[in-house]
Amino acid sequence: MKIEGACYCGAIAYEAEVQPGTITVCHCADCQAHSGSAFRANIPAPATGFRLLKGRPRTYLKTAASGNQRLLAFCEICGASLYACAVENPEAYSLRIGSIQQRHALGTPQREIWARRRHDWVGLPDSVESFDGQP
Repeated sequence: MKIEGACYCGAIAYEAEVQPGTITVCHCADCQAHSGSAFRANIPAPATGFRLLKGRPRTYLKTAASGNQRLLAFCEICGASLYACAVENPEAYSLRIGSIQQRHALGTPQREIWARRRHDWVGLPDSVESFDGQP
């Protein structure tokens, strides 16, 4: 499915190809802190189908406790989070659901990760596959 995405203020826009029904919800402490919420919802997009249409995001190099590094892309004007990807030669982009225009057509999440850090008041459908850590 072809989707269009943008930051909150519209300074950055992108298009991508995604597979509906592949949303992941992450409850890790980093995603909670970066999103300013209880979790972050993402959908993967192969690099071959991802294209920036307008603007250039600012990036932050995040190093996880495991030592794994990812670039977090966001708008330096409005602060909206757009995606995460590998530092060099990304094969895929982890697009932030809230930045996607067609977000309501992407289906329900298929899995949740770091579920052991999920807040008690967060509930997802029973059909969502759950992992206590990173699978």
